[in-house]
Amino acid sequence: MMQAVAEKFEPFPGISAQVYSRADFEAVRSIVYDVAGIVLPPGKATLVYSRLAPLVRNSGKQTFANYIDTIKADEGERRKAINALTTNHTFFYRERHHFDHLANEVRPALLAKAKAGHPVRIWSAGCSTGEELYSLALTLLGPDKGEAAPFLRGDVIILATDLADHAVAGATAAKYEMDALKDVPAELVRPWVKQVGTEAHIAPEVCGMIRVKRLNFLGPWPMQRPFDIIFCRNVMIYFDQPTKDTLVTRFIDQLIPGGHLYIGHSERVCGPKQDKMSLVGGTIYRKDEA
Repeated sequence: MMQAVAEKFEPFPGISAQVYSRADFEAVRSIVYDVAGIVLPPGKATLVYSRLAPLVRNSGKQTFANYIDTIKADEGERRKAINALTTNHTFFYRERHHFDHLANEVRPALLAKAKAGHPVRIWSAGCSTGEELYSLALTLLGPDKGEAAPFLRGDVIILATDLADHAVAGATAAKYEMDALKDVPAELVRPWVKQVGTEAHIAPEVCGMIRVKRLNFLGPWPMQRPFDIIFCRNVMIYFDQPTKDTLVTRFIDQLIPGGHLYIGHSERVCGPKQDKMSLVGGTIYRKDEA
């Protein structure tokens, strides 16, 4: 359970406690924790003010206390507030060793599965605006369009999910500034990305493999099949330990035997089922066969 704030509360200088108080911050952090499992430590009081102040103004509520009453009662407004408070920092080919491992150690077996007509399922969990998702997709397809044909024609789906509506919209659009792809190997960019002015447009055949959905990790997971690969990187850092334990347990249950889980560089596999996973690379885990 989230602990109460003990440290001194320090909002923006000059902001009246009648507009934004410690009690308001406590109320917001409680709502965010209950809805999304995200922990807002005391040092985030200023961030909460800066991100929610425009919503408070637009709502005409004048004070955070009045706005908090609104988000408690109004699911749509609550969703806007949660969107505003999520962090979506990401970039292409972040933690490149994960993509090297995928290309060299995992992709050959997945290609064989696709050629044999077996389903291949991959999940980018907490996909943000899609940079990880398309790094993953391009790595899976590889530089040769002919060799990638079994992936494109087969029962191959890459699921991408995020809590924030704007992140889902960005991942769905599949359009980025060309400079954003500077770390992606050129041999992967050439066949699968079209430059339009200063923009990089992900090829339609790549997007055809992908399903982008909104998903709250704390809610039900409606997936029909287990996954060969789950990427969930730099997401668990926002959760407390009990939430991390539960999330990892659910990921493990969602993987096929021999499936791989990729997590962020400062994260680790934990929880009651961690003994079912073997560390096979830098923050790369493989589910045991039995």
